[in-house]
Amino acid sequence: MLNSLKHALTTFTLGAALTASALAADKPMDIVDTAVAGHFHTLVAAVQAAGLVETLKGPGPFTVFAPTDEAFAKLPAGTVEELLKPENKSKLQAILTYHVVAGRFLAKDVMAISAAPTVQGQSITIGHADGGVMVDNAHVVRVDIVASNGVIHVIDTVIMPKQ
Repeated sequence: MLNSLKHALTTFTLGAALTASALAADKPMDIVDTAVAGHFHTLVAAVQAAGLVETLKGPGPFTVFAPTDEAFAKLPAGTVEELLKPENKSKLQAILTYHVVAGRFLAKDVMAISAAPTVQGQSITIGHADGGVMVDNAHVVRVDIVASNGVIHVIDTVIMPKQ
């Protein structure tokens, strides 16, 4: 299962990366194309499985706290594969939309707030620790990746909505 998932991700990512490169020549890239170009393989596969591609290609603006592939790898074994199954689409949508805030919040804007409502409906907690910014229990490791319809901040942990 894991090998077929990796193959599917690689095939999708290569095709999408070529498409994104072609699109970049004509217009600025949106959140999804920027994520593809940034090698967020697992996040892009999850966005696809959750049926959120068109939403995140929409006008926005959105602020996305994007977990790295390594962040997804920190989840318990089998979690990603389980979430990508069609019967878990609503759970996956809830997790992914918990990483999205409506509006464009650059790093300077994020630094000025202590919480933000997510598209999922709950609020994320924003704090400062060890000279950096935390979103719930995730460290922000890169900021201000600007897209045509928003901004991406990279985080090192997948954050989960409260039950």
